[in-house]
Amino acid sequence: MKKLLIFTILTIVSFRTTAQTATEIIRKVEDKMRGNSNESVMKMTIVRPEWKREITMKAWALGTEYSLILITAPARDKGQAFLKRENEMWNWQPSIDRVIKLPPSMMMQSWMGSDFTNDDLVKESSITRDYTHALKADSTINGTSVYRIELIPKPEAPVVWGRIVAFIDKKEFNQVLVHYYDEDDILVNALVLSDVRTIGGKRLPTRMEMIPAENPKHKTIVEYLDLKFDVPLKEDFFSLQNLKRIR
Repeated sequence: MKKLLIFTILTIVSFRTTAQTATEIIRKVEDKMRGNSNESVMKMTIVRPEWKREITMKAWALGTEYSLILITAPARDKGQAFLKRENEMWNWQPSIDRVIKLPPSMMMQSWMGSDFTNDDLVKESSITRDYTHALKADSTINGTSVYRIELIPKPEAPVVWGRIVAFIDKKEFNQVLVHYYDEDDILVNALVLSDVRTIGGKRLPTRMEMIPAENPKHKTIVEYLDLKFDVPLKEDFFSLQNLKRIR
């Protein structure tokens, strides 16, 4: 009986330690990618078997609650902007001089015709706050030793995925690969992160490829052209008024 009690206590302690360790790893990844605030320039390339389309953009973010994205090219989309404040998101369309509020039901919809969702780009959900984390068996990807962490959404969390599996470089705490599953546990998208280099004073992956499971010949590539961390941003920068006039 005493041995059984000791085994049970050790099992509980081990589970708690593992869960905490998984959360710490995820927090390191999210903090490294975000910083307290950041400003970036990115290029998105939507790739289809018959054509390619490029979009360039500027983006600003403050913590996990505020973000703003401005489309700078091509000409037909230039000036469009997207604002996220806490759990709300808006789209400014200068061609019709109108701000459109995007409901939560649109978070899974394609962003600008790409393979990224609205949620992917504005990060409405937080992988630290909105999911529980569990370490699974370690793995190796392209010769790199990685943690494999399963993320399960918390009840009532404003998330779009039924499950996420993240593969994280043990040495630099960068994501290498992320699998996104729907509520029926069917793989929807794979995100491949590569081209690790120093940008914004950190060693980070600067190329992200989102590949839909149903159409592996389709993909969307996002490349960081410039990235700065801990820039002086305040909450009032992320206003509806600034959404219309940001350049």
